Amino acid sequence: MTDFSDNIVNQRFNIVFDRLKQDGKVKSKSDIAGKLDTYNHVINSVMKGTRGLTVDQINKLAEHYNVNVNFVFGFSDQLYLDDEEGAMPSISLAEKIYEGRNNIVLVPQKASAGYALAAGNPEYLKEFNRFSVPGMEGQLIAFEISGDSMLPYLTNGDLVICEPLERNEMPRDNGVYVVVTDTVVAKRIRRLKDSGEVSGFELISDNTVYHPYSVDLDEIRQILKVKTRLTSYGLA
Repeated sequence: MTDFSDNIVNQRFNIVFDRLKQDGKVKSKSDIAGKLDTYNHVINSVMKGTRGLTVDQINKLAEHYNVNVNFVFGFSDQLYLDDEEGAMPSISLAEKIYEGRNNIVLVPQKASAGYALAAGNPEYLKEFNRFSVPGMEGQLIAFEISGDSMLPYLTNGDLVICEPLERNEMPRDNGVYVVVTDTVVAKRIRRLKDSGEVSGFELISDNTVYHPYSVDLDEIRQILKVKTRLTSYGLA
């Protein structure tokens, strides 16, 4: 059994639960379980450190309780959004700087189909939560990984933090990218050429159970370079 007891997300979730209870926003673990669309025993397991929170559950904490996702990931000491009284003591200057920037848009797995339809539309991205990671500059987008096709490089539940490529910018062969067609997938890319010109890409899974497949250039709505991943244990 995986031990999540030292995971910052689990530690912060315990703090969040205690604070929500103190502020009268929840009465019991069953209350918060209902809002996170899970069960009482799952909340018990998260608090004991025997399982982790999913990105969707973290998203629901923010949605229902105004909890700052930066706090949950350990990048800020402000527990509630837009509430200085929700801050814990001893916040550092660096955390204050990153706390206000929120330059990474978090797209949960359940929203990936909608993202595929609206890729690149800044109005669509306004509805999602944002967070910051020290050292990660620019306007970035984070996606939740679902499934095992990129094992062992990416694991189900990981977040990949990505930078959109410019329209005419070509990905490099064997790099890991998020490719948006009518779906959103994270794959390794290999360029396909016709008469010396790039005509499409072969999308390759690290898990060899899944066969490579190709997409034409005109099918692609957006390509984003994976800059880093956020695992259950931190950045990698």
